[in-house]
Amino acid sequence: MQKKLLELDHLYKIYGKGENQTHALNDLTCSVLEEEFLGIMGSSGSGKTTLLNCVATMMKPTRGKVLLSGKELSKQKGRELARYRGDRIGYLFQTFELLDNMTGRENILLPASIHGVKEDLTKEVDRLAEYLEIGEVLDKFPEQMSGGQKQRIAAARALILHPDIVLADEPTGALDSKNAKQLMEKLKQLNEEQGTTIMMVTHDANAASYCSRILFIQDGGILNELRKNGEDRQEFYKRILSMQSQLLGGSANVF
Repeated sequence: MQKKLLELDHLYKIYGKGENQTHALNDLTCSVLEEEFLGIMGSSGSGKTTLLNCVATMMKPTRGKVLLSGKELSKQKGRELARYRGDRIGYLFQTFELLDNMTGRENILLPASIHGVKEDLTKEVDRLAEYLEIGEVLDKFPEQMSGGQKQRIAAARALILHPDIVLADEPTGALDSKNAKQLMEKLKQLNEEQGTTIMMVTHDANAASYCSRILFIQDGGILNELRKNGEDRQEFYKRILSMQSQLLGGSANVF
């Protein structure tokens, strides 16, 4: 039985005061299991990116707890928090966030440099490059890469320190359909073959169909859950579209 890796316990994120308050997260409780590929879906403003940012400690929740392997993140400070950000999570951004004056290899190794990792990671870079099919652009600058190559370089950067969980924020949002499919197939392989735990925010039903479970968020809370029940990806994709259609119609059933 899979253990809970990440637990979100009655999470709130409130902006403003009095009548001007906005609840970006509203009593949200959920968990992510070890080696799970979890998708988070919802309309713009539903709270999905706020949720991801709270897990990444880029944002502090107003109330509630975020626990990784049973340890509450709000109680971690200084070096311990820096270690969490460096060693325990990898973040994959929608817009790549590569440094233009660094090569692909240098961008991949950036987390190791920032967090003072002294280990020689040359073999790990080469392993990831082969796995993600980016060997030919390791020594090129971002302006010399395609969008898909940039995002796979960013994926290698998120994985270089072997994080416990990869947080992906609309990772296919800036990619065409061909590159989006290639990236999602690689993420799925990482999840299935290497046991990488992934928590992905997406609005794209096609990208979400690679997940094993999807949480639908509305008004800062969990509205629905959808699990892959052994069907192929195309059938799961159809169920995701059906769920999205029902949500737009106001249904709150769980499938």
